Amino acid sequence: MISALSDLAGQYDALFCDLWGCVHNGVAPFPAAVAALRAFRADGGRVILVTNAPRPKSSVRAQLDRMGLPRDTWDDIATSGDAAQAAMLRGAVGRRVHHIGAEKDESFFTDFEPDIADLVAGAGITRVPLAEAEGIVCTGLADDLTETPEDYRTRLLLGKTMGLKFLCANPDIIVDMGDKRLWCAGALAADYEDMGGEALYFGKPHPPVYDLARRRLGLEEPRILCVGDGIHTDVQGGIGEGLDTLFITGGIAAGEFGPDPEHPDPAKLEHWLEAQQLAPTHAIPFLR
Repeated sequence: MISALSDLAGQYDALFCDLWGCVHNGVAPFPAAVAALRAFRADGGRVILVTNAPRPKSSVRAQLDRMGLPRDTWDDIATSGDAAQAAMLRGAVGRRVHHIGAEKDESFFTDFEPDIADLVAGAGITRVPLAEAEGIVCTGLADDLTETPEDYRTRLLLGKTMGLKFLCANPDIIVDMGDKRLWCAGALAADYEDMGGEALYFGKPHPPVYDLARRRLGLEEPRILCVGDGIHTDVQGGIGEGLDTLFITGGIAAGEFGPDPEHPDPAKLEHWLEAQQLAPTHAIPFLR
């Protein structure tokens, strides 16, 4: 357990840093996290924001700007949406796709970063009703403020019966927006697999988003630290890539470690990590 990111000064060249629950709560940035990222960059480090957001980098950048996250806290962004877009354009689930998601995710089908845009020509992706689809592209629930995965059971069963592959643009199961907990695309993908269907993932903890983050980082043999509050996304993904990890205990799993998120109970934390069968390199209550 460390008390501040500065405790690790000089040990890493770059951060692959999560957003939700780490840098912001879906409503506003955390001031301590902003200060920590600024200080890391001031010391010569680079910060790649690696997020399971199902939208392209341009959309996430605009969201962060609206939220008030200063541009001097990060160098580049790699999203699950970017990696999933590339897979869709390559025909991972066919050319006629049925979309499950919200209006706010429309940019998934329209906005492509330069390192992905060359795939658009000739991709021939068409959105169609489920009965006409060759595959499913899921960016999330249509209305994550009111819906639950149960609302999609009938549609998912039909897709599974048709033998459709399910492209999941956000492997997260849940996320906290302010004080409200919302379901994500990963919850629908998990249900689809439970039904016997095949789901494809491109965000954390899966390799495609890390490959993208490394390309956008652009350093030779960097020492990278993966930072985040998701034990089965940020930590598991970092370990899978052979990278060091910093687990934010005060994020989505804060309730597991006692009543005071600023002072997680060491015994509870150790017991919980043993149950997850994962061991982060470092832990910290909050990014600061």
